[in-house]
Amino acid sequence: MQKRAPRITDVAKLAGVSTATVSRALSKPDTVAESTRNAVLAAAQESGYRVNLSARNLRRQRTGAIVVMVPDLGNPFFSRILSGIEEGLSKSDLNMLVVDTRQAHLKPQLLLNYLHATRADGIIALDGSLPDTVLSATLSGPDAPPIIFACEWTPADRFPSVRVNNERGARLAIAHLTDLGHRSIGMISGPRDNVLTGTRSQGVAAEMAARNLALDPAHVFDGDFSIEAGAKAAAAWLGLPNRPSAMFCQSDQMAFGFISELTRLGISTPEDVSVVGFDDIDIARRFIPALTTVHQPRTALGLAAAEIIIRHIGAPDDRSSKPNILDVELIARDSTRRVID
Repeated sequence: MQKRAPRITDVAKLAGVSTATVSRALSKPDTVAESTRNAVLAAAQESGYRVNLSARNLRRQRTGAIVVMVPDLGNPFFSRILSGIEEGLSKSDLNMLVVDTRQAHLKPQLLLNYLHATRADGIIALDGSLPDTVLSATLSGPDAPPIIFACEWTPADRFPSVRVNNERGARLAIAHLTDLGHRSIGMISGPRDNVLTGTRSQGVAAEMAARNLALDPAHVFDGDFSIEAGAKAAAAWLGLPNRPSAMFCQSDQMAFGFISELTRLGISTPEDVSVVGFDDIDIARRFIPALTTVHQPRTALGLAAAEIIIRHIGAPDDRSSKPNILDVELIARDSTRRVID
């Protein structure tokens, strides 16, 4: 005969408390004494009791899921952010559903399907260029789940967001290069309509102006944060009559493409050109040469995003749009060196 699945009454009996106390200890552990909570957890483990999350979510009128919208799932930059989000959501028994927004830009209805409280309890968007039809739907009424932005944000900052201090990061990169004696500095930018591109470019211009330098427009190459864009910029850099002695790349991926293409063509980094990236993705410290870059606390960014969306789910009337800005730091490695006279 099949053994009966343990029930909440079994846990209560083992722990010597009421079923109501067991329920509170498992769903809202902060509301019971630590000794009681430990007794309930021990009893649950001993009995083999498992919380029925589907039933709990039905009673709460929740889905138990948070949709995370990512602009490119193939980009390794997002891995630690997603890891941080998942870690943060797990503390509240929430699951993470990941959606790649690249196709959704062509077919907005794919995203609109998620913007209803019956599909998700909340949305975390890592794509600041979501279509207007999608953004409007998030403000359409009580049935729309709360949405926050992480890493990127909307131009008007209409929604809560968490991101790093991108302008300061760009300034740190330029300050590092000028401190090494570089006076001719070029840049590979991101997409022209991207908020990260604009903010990082502002930081470059501000730091160069503060040091009585100017960014030559001929030394600025358009990119899209990809390795291919970096390789394309390397070919353009080679064709310049007066090449800048240092390059700031607005993403690590573009820095990798730039360095690898130059290496293929017999140009050495940092002997022939110093290179600074932005992001500090995992491979940056193992790349050859190890990449000097601006470190983003990506796991912390993901954790912060999870905390914010959980807070907004619990307090739907308190959805402040004030951004949460995390600090950055420059990590000096082997791809930059002092100018030798």
